[in-house]
Amino acid sequence: MGAVEKGIITLIGATTENPSFEVNSALLSRCQVFILKALDKNALLKLIDQAILKDALFKGQTIELKETEALLQLSGGDGRKLLNLLELSVEALIDIEKKGNPLVITNDWVMEVAQTNIALYDKNGEQHYDIISAFIKSMRGSDPNAAVYWLSRMIAGGEDVKFIARRMLIFSSEDIGNANPNAFLLANACFDAVTKIGYPESRIILSQCAIYLASSPKSNASYEAINHGLALVDKTGNLPVPLHLRNAPTKLMKDLSYGKDYEYAHKGENNFIEQEYLPDALKNTTLYQPQKNAREQEIKKFLQERWKGKYGY
Repeated sequence: MGAVEKGIITLIGATTENPSFEVNSALLSRCQVFILKALDKNALLKLIDQAILKDALFKGQTIELKETEALLQLSGGDGRKLLNLLELSVEALIDIEKKGNPLVITNDWVMEVAQTNIALYDKNGEQHYDIISAFIKSMRGSDPNAAVYWLSRMIAGGEDVKFIARRMLIFSSEDIGNANPNAFLLANACFDAVTKIGYPESRIILSQCAIYLASSPKSNASYEAINHGLALVDKTGNLPVPLHLRNAPTKLMKDLSYGKDYEYAHKGENNFIEQEYLPDALKNTTLYQPQKNAREQEIKKFLQERWKGKYGY
């Protein structure tokens, strides 16, 4: 670190990973980071043309590029991978074609040589985080088609089924909550099911759950409520519990008025008696705001009937 700061060492490095995850943060802050983006279609096609013209392996060969879609797709924007695929495809044709015959590159031939279409997905790198982010945001945006696409990307890349199911379980509470409480139950059942089953059958269960969550009414009211609650605790500290809410298992506690004046809610009409449940300094504080969906509007009506104007419902 000191040598880099003093200029004794000029550090030049390259990585296929996101340096935010792989490079020490103190060192990263002292470096200039250049992002090399995936090559677009035109750049990849130009790379193929240059290779055919200049590569020693291809000299003396008549190469006909009948189709290029498979080469481009399998390369994933990576020039090195593209050239490797092209070389493998040409070498395999040289082995089976008669000398002097043109070497015709087709999509089917490239796929046969490549054997499998390995999805561009790194479970330990940036793709891992980018694709799960796209998956969650697609469900949050109520787009089941996009959600299934990103789910398919993860499945094709061999992502852990429990990781996907765990994120959907969190999503069901964070982004749907009481707008549709059944979403949480389904997501939890999905997690249990894929843990027992695994691939390949679990892909169906994951798809069913993702579609359901994406197509469900949304609410982040529970998420917002606990965030507001934690912020309030951080701000106000350990406020004392009101005496009437304290437990009084001993005579001394009863003599100190622990539990005095507490009213048992079930003795009231509709199992409700209005009394204060927050510390005195936080009276009338509202943390939960029901949102505009059918289920939470029912909750809002329930709270209005009991608390009248106390919490502004």
